[in-house]
Amino acid sequence: MKKKTSALYRKGRRKLAQIHGARGLAAIDSMTDIAPDLARMVYEFPFAQIYTRPGLNLKARQLGTVAALVALGHARPQLKAHLHGALKVGWTKNELVELIMQIAIYAGFPSALNALVVAREVFAEVTDRPARRRRLKQS
Repeated sequence: MKKKTSALYRKGRRKLAQIHGARGLAAIDSMTDIAPDLARMVYEFPFAQIYTRPGLNLKARQLGTVAALVALGHARPQLKAHLHGALKVGWTKNELVELIMQIAIYAGFPSALNALVVAREVFAEVTDRPARRRRLKQS
């Protein structure tokens, strides 16, 4: 029997999907076999209760999230996901690099340098997507 989901859970899934798409949903859903409560909490708290608040728009929330993850310096998978999300909601590659450089002042150069490595990977993935699609269509 399938477990019913709460309205908060569904709201959080929709918001996460808006930012991260199917890749983000799959990442959180992959935790359900080992930590279903944690997966539920991720949907219900940050994405349903915080990301949907009226005080900041989604673009500003993503920038704040990226800034925090860069400053932490040890959240590579989350930084990668949120850099993708930041691009999706309208930040440019140049703006994100400037943000990382700004954070170097306060969080240190190691955190900023590590973030630039992740940003380079994300930017390559984003740049390569259309080329991959064209190659697949041509095949």
